[in-house]
Amino acid sequence: MLGQFFQNKIEEAGATARLREMVAVLRRREVVRGMTPEKLRMVLEDLGPTFVKLGQVMSMRPDFLPPEYCDELMKLQSSAKALPFPVILSVIEQEYNRRWNKVFQYIDEEALGSASIAQVHRAVLASGEKVVVKVQRPGIYEIMSKDIALLKRAAALLKVVSRSQDVVDFNMVLDEMWTIAKQEMDFLLEADHIDEFNHLNRDVDYVTCPQVYRQLSTPHILVMEFIDGIRIDDFDKLSSRGYDINLLGRHLGENYVKQIIEDGFFHADPHPGNIWIRNGRIVWLDLGMVGKLSGRDRMAIRKAIYALANHDTFEMKAAVLSLGVVKGKINHTVLYQDIDALMSQYSSMDFSELQMGTLTRQIMNLMRVHHIGCPQGLSMFARGVLTVEGVMRLCCPKVSFVEIFARSLAVNYKKNFHWRDEMAKARREGFLLLRKSAQLPEQISDILKMTMSGQTKVNLDLTGSEEPLRKLDQMINKLILALLVAALLLGSSTICTTQMTPKIMEIPLLGFLGYLIAFILSIRIIWEIHKGT
Repeated sequence: MLGQFFQNKIEEAGATARLREMVAVLRRREVVRGMTPEKLRMVLEDLGPTFVKLGQVMSMRPDFLPPEYCDELMKLQSSAKALPFPVILSVIEQEYNRRWNKVFQYIDEEALGSASIAQVHRAVLASGEKVVVKVQRPGIYEIMSKDIALLKRAAALLKVVSRSQDVVDFNMVLDEMWTIAKQEMDFLLEADHIDEFNHLNRDVDYVTCPQVYRQLSTPHILVMEFIDGIRIDDFDKLSSRGYDINLLGRHLGENYVKQIIEDGFFHADPHPGNIWIRNGRIVWLDLGMVGKLSGRDRMAIRKAIYALANHDTFEMKAAVLSLGVVKGKINHTVLYQDIDALMSQYSSMDFSELQMGTLTRQIMNLMRVHHIGCPQGLSMFARGVLTVEGVMRLCCPKVSFVEIFARSLAVNYKKNFHWRDEMAKARREGFLLLRKSAQLPEQISDILKMTMSGQTKVNLDLTGSEEPLRKLDQMINKLILALLVAALLLGSSTICTTQMTPKIMEIPLLGFLGYLIAFILSIRIIWEIHKGT
């Protein structure tokens, strides 16, 4: 019991010290003087790996931050300060429980890359094979879990103070970030991602990813083959080696569309540093963060592309509702008008000029305004498409990603179209329709019986009719006032035929008060009628 008490006190002291550190960073960056996209990025970098990862996740949420902030936070890639080389060696020896030189002939002291969770070094195995070793930062799980706890406390406090009912819940973003971070901290899960990616792309000749050395990989160390290639944005070197950059860009777009539409399993961080070219093949690196789309999500994305191509606002509205999770009451009329306004922006635009990443951001912003929650898979899809489009604009500006997307949908439909399956489906649907039609007279009879016995209840949701209903309510109120005036006049006139006392100007007092109230109400009705015109 005493030990637990001291442990709690130590944890509280650690949390307090971390909180002071956070406040010091905010003061140093002069956050009270205002926030800019660049300042936010620098603050997150100063606060450490948890906040760098949070910034990366927030960059995928245009429904949470304005576009200029998302663009700036996308720069949070591999900018973390490298760990000292002896620390890397100690992690390797702890994981393998033996000296590092029993496994490797050589490990380069200079890191190839250093990110918020791990850093990568070039190495040579004892067997002579060239590899890269991805080593997790020691204690990163504990550091990030404590920071998350502090951020959740702050989020709870802000919620109490602001009582905001916004669709985007900061706690939800924190949970999403923590889920992604835990996935990236399990290197065996990344190895599984690589295996699945290889399996799904086994028939694509121009795509591959590094081989994993499973026997040397642990949850904290990942050993993969060394890729001796060229980054996809190193155009001078690619051109000097005789590569057709337009063809590479087209292959990149086609493969990424395949990952989204056919596989529902796609690289969620496709920046140029993760896309290399080796022997004419696209090599995808760093599959720690992948996006997954359900069959329903993929169908909704197909609907959205078809609706855009055909300028079909109704179909686009159905796609938007399918993509999100409704969090509140939706005004369908206003939603339709907003989508129609969005579609009209692209009505005169050449389809090849459309930027799908920008369109996806606009749709996500529209979802936020109309209280439609954005699932994690869609936010990753938005960032991935935006990044790939940026790479393609650099590689092959004449090749349109959205045209590749639309063509792939058409090809996919033809590939999956089978006459026998379609005929079987038509027979099933026809039989179901016939069965329901046979039940229709019985159902109508039941409705009539319930109506005649007073058991029928009808619930109407007159969406978008708030203004007509308000006017109808005002009209009814005026009618009630007019009836009340008529009743007062009639009653007062009846009282005047009697000898009721006391009297005012030979008029019974009660009748006089009735006339006075009727006169005041009449003036009010006349004024409201005049104001309404």
